[in-house]
Amino acid sequence: MKTSDFYYELPQELIAQTPLERRDGSRLMTLDKVTGETKHLHFYDLPSLLRPGDCLVLNNSRVIPARLIGHRETGGVTEVLLLIDRGERTWECLVRPGKKCRPGTKLSFGDGKLTATVESVLEGGNRLIRFDYEGIFLEVLEELGRMPLPPYIKEELQDAERYQTVYSKVSGSAAAPTAGLHFTPELLQQIQEMGVRLAYVTLHVGLGTFRPVKAEEIEEHDMHSEYCMISQETADIINQTKQNGGRVICVGTTSCRTVESQAAEDGTLRESAGWTNIFIYPGYRFKVLDGLITNFHLPESTLIMLVSALAGREHVLNAYQEAVRERYRFFSFGDAMFIG
Repeated sequence: MKTSDFYYELPQELIAQTPLERRDGSRLMTLDKVTGETKHLHFYDLPSLLRPGDCLVLNNSRVIPARLIGHRETGGVTEVLLLIDRGERTWECLVRPGKKCRPGTKLSFGDGKLTATVESVLEGGNRLIRFDYEGIFLEVLEELGRMPLPPYIKEELQDAERYQTVYSKVSGSAAAPTAGLHFTPELLQQIQEMGVRLAYVTLHVGLGTFRPVKAEEIEEHDMHSEYCMISQETADIINQTKQNGGRVICVGTTSCRTVESQAAEDGTLRESAGWTNIFIYPGYRFKVLDGLITNFHLPESTLIMLVSALAGREHVLNAYQEAVRERYRFFSFGDAMFIG
């Protein structure tokens, strides 16, 4: 299967640059994964698509202010993006300009409140950087760091909390699990009151999410790894939902990848944690997921391939073309889709 099979034309002006004032005021397209039929709703209509006994799986990872602007000891501005915590104050980072950051390069941020040393250059160009600071690293980041918005968003974000879900809890992501940005506390309460259970997983989203698929054949793509966790409580809720005939509906591709990568062959889950590089594309047989709430994804991305595995490539591309015609808003701050 070719990467070009997942291409679609997207006018630049449909890429949402800012969040809507009302989180659940975004539009919601429904896509029947069997027939390909679509309908147009708003996100606040989501309860009408759910049934008592269903379960929503939500990723509670919280985005850290992972973008640091500092200076090299020799002079010159350097931008560092924290990607993966490798332990012992060392992070795998994306660095600009890379050529100026060879091993041994000293960096300083916030007038020396945070200093760092480039330890090594990894295959692919990322750097291992060791940081030195007083106190708690996350608190230092809250003071000095900026929100790492995706490259297609050019506008400055006025309120950093709008790039967090209202249920974000466990810090560690370099990008938001954006399907969850549409939920409000009131909507979540309404959903629970109608008999739908909420189950939380954690997957720390890496910037590999935005990495283009460069291989001509999608099977040759080297998928990025991300760290994920499932508690026993969440495993029990999902297992009970399946046993009782309810639907497991994942909020976002990250929740989907978490449960699918950690499930046994029979679709059951247990408490688990570890790295996943699961790559879901057409032909994949879902073990846990029955439905998906997701945003509209980049052409030729691993995310549109995952959605196509659930609803079929033709159904998905037809729905995307309809979304373009109807002037939906695309990507992180854009509108949503319910596939069931």
